Amino acid sequence: MNYTKLFSAFAIFGFAIVLTSSLAGAQQLDVAVGVSTITAPSANEATGNHFPQSLTGSAYPTFSADAVLFKNFGVQGEFAWRATRGDWLDVQPFRPFFYDFNAMYLPKLADRTYLELLAGVGGQSTRFYQPFQTCDYYTCKNYVTINHFMGHFGVGLRLYPVRNFFIRPEAHLYLVNDNQEFSSARAVRYGLSLGYTFGGR
Repeated sequence: MNYTKLFSAFAIFGFAIVLTSSLAGAQQLDVAVGVSTITAPSANEATGNHFPQSLTGSAYPTFSADAVLFKNFGVQGEFAWRATRGDWLDVQPFRPFFYDFNAMYLPKLADRTYLELLAGVGGQSTRFYQPFQTCDYYTCKNYVTINHFMGHFGVGLRLYPVRNFFIRPEAHLYLVNDNQEFSSARAVRYGLSLGYTFGGR
């Protein structure tokens, strides 16, 4: 049994239930899109059973949404994926995806300025593309996917220059369990998002 997939399915289902049941009573809802990049230990720093392949580089489009439920506390979820394929060990095309679900703390620092602190869990899902297709009863695909559970910590500075529109410089630490396909279990994503707040601040 693939416990990573099972846990990911339960996490997504649980987050959807919590978010759906709390939207009606939420003080504030936020959505944002952005672009990031990732830095991670280099291929030369791979140790143990890690392959000498770094996650560093490329652009990662991102999408996030959150709900503030009580004072400055809420829940948040986000998704980031590599925009272009990389070459794993200079041989096989690959593309990683990251998703996480978090508890959020959003204290006000100054007028129209908020600190965003995140902590939660999620997964890294990496597609390795093949030059042929594999078919089953439902579909055909030219890739295999490897999934890993991960922990996530994030920080952002939310600035509101105009009404309910915000700009958010941000950084995220991924701690990926058993991430043997890459040089390390650790990766940092940093970038900028643009968003909109529904409801009071």
